Amino acid sequence: MEQTSHRSAAIRDGLGVGVAVGLSGLAFGAAAITAGLSVPQACVLSLLAFTGASQFALTGAVGAGGDLVTATLGALLLGGRNTLYGLRLADLLRVRGPHRLLAAQGVTDETTAVTLAQPTREAARTAFLTTFASLYLTWNLTTLAGAYGASFLGDPGVLGLDVVGPAAFLAILWPRLTASGELRLLAGAAAVIALCATPFLPPGVPVLLSAAAVLVVMVR
Repeated sequence: MEQTSHRSAAIRDGLGVGVAVGLSGLAFGAAAITAGLSVPQACVLSLLAFTGASQFALTGAVGAGGDLVTATLGALLLGGRNTLYGLRLADLLRVRGPHRLLAAQGVTDETTAVTLAQPTREAARTAFLTTFASLYLTWNLTTLAGAYGASFLGDPGVLGLDVVGPAAFLAILWPRLTASGELRLLAGAAAVIALCATPFLPPGVPVLLSAAAVLVVMVR
């Protein structure tokens, strides 16, 4: 009975988080069109990358005039945190064989948070699958809706949609910044580095350079 209760709670939590966060795909779809991507390109990016912060970073760099290589490196840098999440979840979920590739696609901030909050291994597995499925489906459907809608507006920048990407990116980061003074200090140092480098370096490169702030914390 208790196990059933845990699994029911895991499903409820997974659906709630997956649908709520997945709706921000509308913002990404609009931001991608504003940055110059086509509707198919925006949708493929969501299908394959499936990590909101990295997707916003990539489209932001491209929209600012950065080259694709630099934009991709910045996105990979942000997405690297999912590797650490995967190491933590591997022992808990114990996925074997080819299913590991599918599970790796589902490792995000949200799936990790909901999974680790569960009291039992079975509930954790249920939470991971539910959050992954609901988030992936909602994120990709809303990406299509946001991109398709923005493509009819002509120049989305006229309506101020060019600020959707940065605003949504900040919304993703804000809960983490409010929860940790160390993260606020780290983000502030990275912002200073990026702002100082912006007048002298091509778009996208200052973001990569700002990662030097992380190195200081790692060495310490």
